[in-house]
Amino acid sequence: MRIATVVCLALVLISACAPQSAVGQEIRVSHQWAESADGRDRAVRVFVQEVEARAKGLKFRIHPNSSLKIKPTQLLAALQTNALEMAVYPLTYAVAKVPEFSLAGLPGLVPDLDAARALRGSEMHAMLQSLAEAHGFRIVTWWWAPGGFFAKDLQIFGPASVRGLSMRAADPLFERMLVAAGASTSNMPSTDIAAAMRSGEIDAVATTYEAFMSLRLYEQAKFATIGSSLFMGFSPLVMSLSAWNKLTPDQKVAFEEAAAISDAYFDAVERDLTRRMEKTLRASGVAIWRMSSEDYQAWLLLAQQTAWVEYATINPRAQELLLATVRKVLAGRSDKDALVDSIFGEDKKN
Repeated sequence: MRIATVVCLALVLISACAPQSAVGQEIRVSHQWAESADGRDRAVRVFVQEVEARAKGLKFRIHPNSSLKIKPTQLLAALQTNALEMAVYPLTYAVAKVPEFSLAGLPGLVPDLDAARALRGSEMHAMLQSLAEAHGFRIVTWWWAPGGFFAKDLQIFGPASVRGLSMRAADPLFERMLVAAGASTSNMPSTDIAAAMRSGEIDAVATTYEAFMSLRLYEQAKFATIGSSLFMGFSPLVMSLSAWNKLTPDQKVAFEEAAAISDAYFDAVERDLTRRMEKTLRASGVAIWRMSSEDYQAWLLLAQQTAWVEYATINPRAQELLLATVRKVLAGRSDKDALVDSIFGEDKKN
């Protein structure tokens, strides 16, 4: 065989075996929320703009409102099978396959946006990333959104006030707490809430302020319980691990820099929304109640006795995730050891 032919064959084989580059490919981003109206859609656009400014050759197409016809609960499978490159994905939607992800929906665990921001880059963040990559995707951004209780016909106060209500929460363990308080529950994506309230399937929801506003849920729910962060939604931008691995080192740096900028943007959006939401609710005829410290403590105690305890029994890794989060959230508090001891026992103090 001629030498030139051998060289050509070798080059063909090398090309066939080499990883396919992301350059020139269109990266599709899917999510379930309304274009522009929802802060998560706007944060995606900030991320994309920042990546494209840093990594020439990467092109994105954003598909809001589930316009790719991939249901919110099907996004994980689409990422795992490389049918989709990126999505804004609430981790609690994956708990049937990865029960440890219920950490992102435990009531009262992440008390406010400051705590959520402090958890970025923490041991808890690293453990969630490891879990995600073990299941075929990568967590790219760190988007947390505070929320509250919203009801059709009555105000929600402490746990006793939800007895007899049919409610929706994003996570099965959050729902476990509601059931312990005397409610019944239905599990559904946030984009199904309005129809469920209209039909009478549910009486009340725990959801983010972002979803309540962008989905116009104030047209259905006329009572809002706000001012506590018993409900904190984690909906990061995630990427198929296969698509991530096709990025060059420089492109990965561009992604990480863009993620940091979008994180800061989303944090600012949520803080602003928290401030201005009350005015919008009053204009829409929604009665507002700011949860009292006593009611919040009652909910938190019930959460720790139900959702937190059940989460810690999933497996040793879940317990370590919960412990790592609590330690970080309580960092700097003089009563940290006593609080950790009250939840986990003395052997988990240190």
